[in-house]
Amino acid sequence: MINLVKEKNPMPEQDPMVRNKNFKEVSTGYTEDMAINEAMRCLKCRKKPCTTGCPVRVRIPEFIEKIAEGEFEEAYQIISDTSSLPAICGRVCPQENQCEGVCVQGVKGEPVAIGRLERFAADWHREHFKDEVIEKAEGNGHKVAVVGSGPAGLACAGDLIAKGYEVTVFESLHKEGGVLAYGIPEFRLPKSIVAAEVSKLADKGVKFVNNAVVGMSMTVDELFEDGYEAVFVGTGAGLPQFMNIPGENLLGVYSANEYLTRINLMKAYIPEYDTPIHISKRVAVIGGGNVAMDAARCAKRMGAEEVYIVYRRSMDEIPARKEEIHHAIEEGIKFQLLTNPVAIKGTDKAYVCGLECVEMELGEPDSSGRRRPVEKKGSNFVLDVDAVIMAIGTRLNKLILETTENLEPNKKGGIGADEKTGETSHEGIFAGGDAVTGAATVILAMGAGKNAADSIDKYLESN
Repeated sequence: MINLVKEKNPMPEQDPMVRNKNFKEVSTGYTEDMAINEAMRCLKCRKKPCTTGCPVRVRIPEFIEKIAEGEFEEAYQIISDTSSLPAICGRVCPQENQCEGVCVQGVKGEPVAIGRLERFAADWHREHFKDEVIEKAEGNGHKVAVVGSGPAGLACAGDLIAKGYEVTVFESLHKEGGVLAYGIPEFRLPKSIVAAEVSKLADKGVKFVNNAVVGMSMTVDELFEDGYEAVFVGTGAGLPQFMNIPGENLLGVYSANEYLTRINLMKAYIPEYDTPIHISKRVAVIGGGNVAMDAARCAKRMGAEEVYIVYRRSMDEIPARKEEIHHAIEEGIKFQLLTNPVAIKGTDKAYVCGLECVEMELGEPDSSGRRRPVEKKGSNFVLDVDAVIMAIGTRLNKLILETTENLEPNKKGGIGADEKTGETSHEGIFAGGDAVTGAATVILAMGAGKNAADSIDKYLESN
C-alpha cells in the first residue's frame, strides 16, 4: 500500500526557545507509527534513483519497504550491508542534495524522508539490541593501517575488517570520530552515538591507537616497516582559515575549529569540565555554511544574548543545509546578509568590541555559478559584538605530504589521489575524503573510504 500524501511526516523537535538553551538533540525522532506512515510514501520506483544518489550505495527502497512492513531490524541490516555509520548518516548527511534530491515523490510534493527513516532504523536497532553479539570476520592474514578516525577512516576500516583484514586506526586526538567528535555539536549529533559506532567497529576487531600523529609520532613509511601492507590516509581538512583583516589577533576572535572543539570534544558546555571558554554576550559568526550555523547555535546555547551570521551573499546563495538555516532562525540567530567584514575593532586592552563591515550587492555569476558579491562604496558600519568566530572554511594539513617520500599533492594542495579508487602516487598508499578533496560532507568522505577499501582489497589480492 502506498501513502499518497505529498508532505513528509513532520519530525518531532524540542521547542526552539527551550532547545536554544540546552545541548540536547533538537530532533527527537520518528515513532514507529510515523516511520511506517512515512515509509509508505515510497512509490517503489523501478529505476530507484535514490540509490544511485547515495555515495555509500545504501539499498534505499529495500530498507524503506521493510520499515513499511514493520520489519525494523531487517531494515537496519539492509542499511548496514553498505553503511558503517547509519545512525550518523541519518542525522547529518545532506539528503536533500543526494538521495532525497532525486526522489520521484519530490517531483510533485516533498521527497520521502529517507534520512529520517535511516535514523529511525538505526536508533530502533540500538535501543532493542543493546547486548548484540558482534561476529568477527575470519582473518585473511593481511594488515592495513588507517590514518584518521573521521568518517572516511571509519568507513574504510569498517569495510576492511568485514573482509577479514587486520585493521589499525591511528588517531591524532584522544577521542575517535574526527569531525564527528570535535566539529558537529551534540544537539545535532550526540557523541554517545559516535562512541557507539566506534565501539561496534572495535568489537568487530578494529584496533584504535589514539594520540598518534602520523607524520610526527611515526611516518607513513615507518608503518610499512612495521608490517602494514597498505595504508589509507583519511586525515580530513582541519586547519582553520582566516580573512587576514585587521584585528584578527584580538582577544575574542576564534576559528570555528577551536570554538567547536572546545565545546564539542572538550565539553565546555558542561560545568563539571574545566575547559576554558569566554562567554560572550554579542557574537558575530562569519560564514554561511553548516559550520557557521553550528558555531552560531552553540554560541546561543553558551549564553550569548545576540548572535549574528555575517554572510556576504543573500539567502538564495547561502550554502548551509536548509534544515540548519531553519533551525537557526527558529532559535533566534540573526542573519546579517549581503555583508562583508573588513576589520575587527578592539578595546585598549585588546578585547573585541566591534566588527566593521561593508554592505554588498550581487553582480554577475562567478565560476561557482553564484552571483559575485560587489562592495557598496561608503557603506561601512560597525556591529556591536564582543566575539568573532571565523567559519569561512578549512585548509588541508600537509604534514603527511611533507613527511612521505614519493607522495604527490593535487592542485588543491591535498593528497593527490584518484577520487574513484583512492590510489596515490605512492604504491600501497590510498587516500580519500577531505584530505583529497578539501572540506566536503560526511557522506562523501564515507563514500571515498568505502571506495578505497575496495581498491586496497584488490591491490592486496593481486600482490
